[in-house]
Amino acid sequence: MAQRKAFLLRINPALWKEVERWAADEFRSVNGQIEFLLQRAVHERRRGNRSVPPPPPESEDE
Repeated sequence: MAQRKAFLLRINPALWKEVERWAADEFRSVNGQIEFLLQRAVHERRRGNRSVPPPPPESEDE
């Protein structure tokens, strides 16, 4: 198995809960869901698929 890089991720608690629910719906861990989403985003970026607009920036207050 390939080596994995560990890192600290600071995330908005509301976003964490959404990712946690999404991961459970797809029978993944939160870590696995985040990695899946990042892989999909990188794949789409490489293909030049810009069909989905980026989300608006979040303020630090949330």
